[in-house]
Amino acid sequence: MSLAAVDTQRKLPDLDRVPRVDEVGVNERVARFQSRSIKKASKVEALRMVLSMIDLTTLEGQDTPGKVRQLCQKAMHLHDSVQGLPHVAAVCVYPTMVSVARKALEGRDIHIASVATAFPSGQAPLNVKLEDTRMAVDQGADEIDMVISRGAFLAGDYAFVFDEIAAIKEACGDAHLKVILETGELGTLDRVRRASVLALHAGADFIKTSTGKIQPAATMQVTLVMLQAIRDYFYDTGRMAGMKPAGGISSAKLAIHYLVMLRETLGNAWMTPEWFRFGASSLANDVLMQIVKQETGVYQSADYFSKD
Repeated sequence: MSLAAVDTQRKLPDLDRVPRVDEVGVNERVARFQSRSIKKASKVEALRMVLSMIDLTTLEGQDTPGKVRQLCQKAMHLHDSVQGLPHVAAVCVYPTMVSVARKALEGRDIHIASVATAFPSGQAPLNVKLEDTRMAVDQGADEIDMVISRGAFLAGDYAFVFDEIAAIKEACGDAHLKVILETGELGTLDRVRRASVLALHAGADFIKTSTGKIQPAATMQVTLVMLQAIRDYFYDTGRMAGMKPAGGISSAKLAIHYLVMLRETLGNAWMTPEWFRFGASSLANDVLMQIVKQETGVYQSADYFSKD
């Protein structure tokens, strides 16, 4: 499928004009974000915000309908003994499990996200990726998390990657598209910046760091570079786009550092689940433990929280 057949308003950006990344400057800024002191009241508010931004995720070969239903139960009932907790933003599953999640979450304001496009490798023909995407949407997915063809990107075939993203965006219909760059395989911050610009111009509603299957996954440095790309894209086009760091974010303290970085880079307008998500499977429990600690002064045992 050609780009012209998808959307004539989208145009491959000139990636040679994308600014180079000052790696030293990025590291210095990240260090400052990590040194911010947050008062107790603000910390509790931040912890609740983190919960509301989580895409609670299970993406394993051993996933079963029972496991997905259990995950959905946790999404709806994070910790019933604590009043006023927000629910998570979404449950993220494989396309074959979307219908299970849809039924389990019926009537709830929790989105269903599905990975697609031969996740996590992306090694499949476009027609297979399109069918994968359409199946997930037909089964009830509100959001599609696609992976880019890293081999094509690293080979410099940017037009191929651009056209593929644009075609998947078209196949999503009304569902939102999150484009996974798999930054751990891109190698440099300059490539992360170029891939971010390419994905945004191709129609991504969100850009996402990682599948969680490759190390390193999300880092604050990579996320900062992607946030800066979103900021500049907004200045150029007036169109907001979201950000999803995923993989390796398992502590409440680290998640709050990400929120500080988000606020200081993009501002308050992005401080909602509509524009920022955490892709995580274990982050919720640590956040819940920290909330209980802030409210009671003591930690509860991890045994008081569901594992899935």
